[in-house]
Amino acid sequence: MTNDSHAPFADPHYAACYDAFFPWKEREDFHFYLPRVMAAGSVLDLGCGTGMLLHHAREAGHTGRLVGLDPAEGMLARARRRADVEWIRGDLRSVSLDGPFDLVVMAGHAFQELVTDEELRDTLAAVRAVLAEDGAFGFETRNPAVRGWENWGLEYGLAIQDPAGSGGVVRMTIEGRPEARGDVVHTTTRMTGPAWPGGLVTRGTLRFLDAAGLDAALAEAGLEVAERYGDFDGSPLTPASHEIVTIARPA
Repeated sequence: MTNDSHAPFADPHYAACYDAFFPWKEREDFHFYLPRVMAAGSVLDLGCGTGMLLHHAREAGHTGRLVGLDPAEGMLARARRRADVEWIRGDLRSVSLDGPFDLVVMAGHAFQELVTDEELRDTLAAVRAVLAEDGAFGFETRNPAVRGWENWGLEYGLAIQDPAGSGGVVRMTIEGRPEARGDVVHTTTRMTGPAWPGGLVTRGTLRFLDAAGLDAALAEAGLEVAERYGDFDGSPLTPASHEIVTIARPA
């Protein structure tokens, strides 16, 4: 998401709240990708955020190369609590990485932040460039057919105890508003708590591509779908599925 005021993703306190709002036990995406991470000798986590997935991979005994890449310094500051992972600030279009990687993963719906055709094309080309010939690229997007953003105002009304130990409560709400273009949704995230007495508003944009659109973009980058699911439990993709989970490989 792109912030329009206080640059929250540069704030380590915001990052700590993010982890508290979305803890490991509730991260179905991470539980889906972790076995694949453990089976890969070298892994690149694009949009790694606070590094939770790679932290757990090390804790589970991964001994190979793990690299986390993210543009947000506040998120990376929290990720760097582990020094046995390579943490790099930036995005794949602007940072040169030594590959190849056996697995590239974009969790947390980070793929949907590739809003423009140029961002999508350039990032997928960069993924293909660093991916081993027998490697895999895993990511997920929300299925546009179910129009999930219409319920975000209800689903994402969350509250936690302030992880800074202030004794106060931090609240988060997320709302989505579709653009006339059709596959773009504008988001508004509001945070209130002891650190932000006046409230913190973050505005962003997400792209909702259907399976056909995803497949076309992958094919242009020299990738093809190897596995496709409708959720992180491995169920098949249907029009009613909330997720489009994709494992792609070099064509």
